[in-house]
Amino acid sequence: MVVVIGAGLAGTEAAWQIAEAGIPVRLVEMRPVRPSPAHHSGDFAELVCSNSFGALSPDRAAGLLQEELRRLGSLVIRTADVHAVPAGGALAVDRGRYSAALTAAVEAHPLVTVERREQLALPDPEEIAVLATGPLTGAALADDLLHFTGRESCHFFDAASPIVEGEGIDLSVAFRASRYDKGDADYINCPMDREQYLAFRTALLEAEKAELKDFEQETATFFEGCLPIEELARRGEDTMRYGPLKPIGLWDPRWGDLHDRDVRRARRAHAVVQLRQEDRDGRLWNLVGFQTNLKWGEQQRVLRMIPGLENASFVRFGVMHRNTFLESPELLQPTLQFRQRPTLLAAGQITGTEGYAAAVAGGWLAGTNAVRLVRGLPPLSLPPTTMAGALLSFISDEERSHGSRKGGFQPMPPSFGLMPELPERIRDKRRRYGAYRDRALADLAAWEAQRRAGASGAVPAAVAG
Repeated sequence: MVVVIGAGLAGTEAAWQIAEAGIPVRLVEMRPVRPSPAHHSGDFAELVCSNSFGALSPDRAAGLLQEELRRLGSLVIRTADVHAVPAGGALAVDRGRYSAALTAAVEAHPLVTVERREQLALPDPEEIAVLATGPLTGAALADDLLHFTGRESCHFFDAASPIVEGEGIDLSVAFRASRYDKGDADYINCPMDREQYLAFRTALLEAEKAELKDFEQETATFFEGCLPIEELARRGEDTMRYGPLKPIGLWDPRWGDLHDRDVRRARRAHAVVQLRQEDRDGRLWNLVGFQTNLKWGEQQRVLRMIPGLENASFVRFGVMHRNTFLESPELLQPTLQFRQRPTLLAAGQITGTEGYAAAVAGGWLAGTNAVRLVRGLPPLSLPPTTMAGALLSFISDEERSHGSRKGGFQPMPPSFGLMPELPERIRDKRRRYGAYRDRALADLAAWEAQRRAGASGAVPAAVAG
């Protein structure tokens, strides 16, 4: 039997892969017995920061990772496809139905035993286990993990975006569109002129923030890929306009002819706040990029300054929470085994990968390797020419990942920049990404064929040696 600790995206995927291989699993999940600072239910794989897995196209890094996982038989990605909601060129899900479906599937598996309790310490070294507790690891287990690894600390602060009801959005001001008109008009866009934008920024800077209750004595280190909107506002007058509020590629036909240069100059928005559909029925909308740590009353006051949201009804306010992650380059192998305890594997955001699909990839590999350890087979690593392999190789490569970072190890999202260079230099970015995609999917297909053929124990050539 294998123990999987944590039923987030990574733990759910790991448990499923292990059970599907015919190995019994004990899946330990502390919710709802012990709630987390960010979750709202006890369902597995609940998405807390956003409902989007990122770009859907395999010509984009996140999309390529999703496609690799589909081809590897990922339950989590397959379920996301079933419960997808319109999101332009992104894979976004109805988060409630999605989590409920995954919970039902895993709980119904005859080889999965779910234990609703908090894991207070690492399992016995004799047990094969997958640690997939994510960034919200409980305090007792986090302390035991730090003692086991010999580290003093490893955390950053993360935040989630607010959600509003669609009925309260004024579509006489806001408009539907996707950036550059790619795909359907799946986003609601709230335009701001310069005066409105500057007043909004001033309000963000002056608004009262919530206390980090348990960590007042610590320095709040933010993950650069998911900064609170008020932190972006603090960094400069135009920082938000080059980030989540960028107006480029968004045009309301009511403003006039987009191709008329004079009209475009006169009417183009100074900044645009985008909202992404949160549920299948389009009743809930997520403020894209609006992670925040403002007090709830302040959120309601300040965010209602956004044109079109003056009468917005908030279903969920943004929250900030502490995220724990490992110094993976010093601790993990590309197989996701701990170097000092090969029977213990880690997966998901706790390993320092950023993004939902990346968490699923770690869960898939950790679950696959747990099965191989049970059967006495050598563990595998994914081909580095795949997006999943490149990302997991990066976070487990001490020299490479440490050489590229500034100010300490921080989570890494999927990126074409992590992949080995192509044999020939391709200057055109679209063609270059297409070449990365084609190579990744071809190498993954060959690797997977060898893996399935090598069930007797042979290691695929892509990972031998």
